[in-house]
Formats: sequence, structure tokens, C-alpha cells
Amino acid sequence: MAEVTAGMVKDLRERTGAGMMDCKKALNEAGGDMEAAIDWLRKKGLSAAAKKSGRVAAEGLVGVATAPNRASMVEVNAETDFVARNETFQGFVEAVARIALDVGDNLDAIKAAAFPGTGRTVAEELTHMVATIGENMNIRRAVVLHVQQGAVAAYMHSAVKPGLGKIGVLAAVAGPSETSVLETLGRQIGMHVAATRPDALDVDAVDPAALEREKAVLTEQARASGKPEAIIEKMVEGRIRKYYEEVVLLEQVWVHDGESRVRAVVKKAGASLTGFARYHLGEGIEKQTGDFAAEVAAAAGVTA
Repeated sequence: MAEVTAGMVKDLRERTGAGMMDCKKALNEAGGDMEAAIDWLRKKGLSAAAKKSGRVAAEGLVGVATAPNRASMVEVNAETDFVARNETFQGFVEAVARIALDVGDNLDAIKAAAFPGTGRTVAEELTHMVATIGENMNIRRAVVLHVQQGAVAAYMHSAVKPGLGKIGVLAAVAGPSETSVLETLGRQIGMHVAATRPDALDVDAVDPAALEREKAVLTEQARASGKPEAIIEKMVEGRIRKYYEEVVLLEQVWVHDGESRVRAVVKKAGASLTGFARYHLGEGIEKQTGDFAAEVAAAAGVTA
């Protein structure tokens, strides 16, 4: 039988939301086997979180927090949009964004940080919320941007309240101009990024693999014209320039006037754009879909 340690009890409590003594008893009953202990708690009706841990969480909120010269953004997921309107959940996302400002964007560091006013860590508070609200939740990602001189502006599209929404953008604008001027420019850049969804800040930051795929496709398309290879090469070069204008932020046309390049707008302000981040809630999470009628039929034992 494996020795039950305080660390094992803590891990089980974080995973299940069950009480400390119940977790210790479960581990003792299971001979130190973590999964068996979870099952023991579930059978006793003591585990509120473990039963929900496998369910897809693609809703929730994006949250931002700002401070002089830096800003943070986090995505916290839940199963339904209903939870995003829950004040407790909203307060949790706001707190996590503020904590990220202090500890950085490493998720392990965020989860290990103390959650204000509870005596629990962020991870423990999350487990507590899963148990009390009744949905699977997770802190999916976080980012912190900073500048030595300038401002990191935050923009939230269709905010449900200040700093919380479904599409968030951070823009790090460096320069000697007044902070208010750079913050205004940063928010305008944020609106632009929310609308255009660039992949990279500048040409050098474009994913090499994505660029090669694009070149391969464009080359095949150009060859279909039957033109000589020298002409095809020039055609591809021209189309790659158009590709950059679509995916590179500084090469894009400024949405606010439809004419200028973002690069020119930033330069005119006497600033430089050193980084950006865009979070779209649930982006990249494969949501579960199903045939409700088929599920009911299957549950009833009806076959086609």
C-alpha cells in the first residue's frame, strides 16, 4: 500500500472539490491510487468536480487587466454561455487577469497563486466553483505584454462589462509620446486586430511552414496559366506580397480609413508596435455536436 502524503491529499482535493478529510479517507481506502480514490468519492457522492472534468468547456469569458506599461489577458472557459453571465464567474475571471499581471502568463504560476480573500489558491478556487456552479471550467491560456516606455492598451469587443467579453486584444505601443496618446492608438489598433485577425506582427514573424504552404499553392496556381517559369516566379512574388497584406498586421490596410498601412499609421504617431495578442473565446476548441433524437433513441434501446 502506497503511503498517503499531504501532497496527494491536496492534489485529490484540487481535482474533486471534496473536503480534505474525505480526500484523505478516499486515498486510504484506495491504497494511495488516485483514480480509485476519485471513484470512491464519486460513489459516495462526495466528488462534485471529477464528474464534470471530461466535459467540453468552450464558452466562458476573455478578461483583460491593465497597469502602467503592461497588460494581461486570460481566457477562462465554462460549458455554457449562461455561466458567463454569472457574477461569481465574472469576478473569478477579473481576479485571474489581475493575478496574471503580477505573476506572469505561466498557467502553473497563476494556478498556484493565492486567490484573494479565500485562503485558497487559484486552482483550488476554480475547483470550488466547478463544485458549486456545476459546470466544468478551466483556465485555458494567458498572455502578458509590457513595454519599457509607452503603453499596452486593451480592447474588448462587445464587452459584457468593462474588461470582460468574447474577443479581447492587447497592443503594445512603445514610444516617447504621452501615455494617453499611445493608449488611444493602442485601442484603435485593438479594434483593427479584432476585425482583421492578423497572424503575425511583421513579415519576419510569419510562420515559415505556413509561408511555404502558401508558396506551394500559389506556384501550382501560377503554373496552371502555362506561362514560363521566370514569369511564374514573379507572379508568385506578387501574390506573396498580397498574402503578407492579409496576415501581417503592420502590412494591413488600416480599417479606420481604408487607405493607410498600419505601419504608416504607427510611424506617423512617432511610435512602434512591439507586440499584440488576440483571444477569441473558444477559438480552436472542438465543440461536441450530436443528434439529439438519435441520443434519445439510443438511450431507449431503439435501433434503426
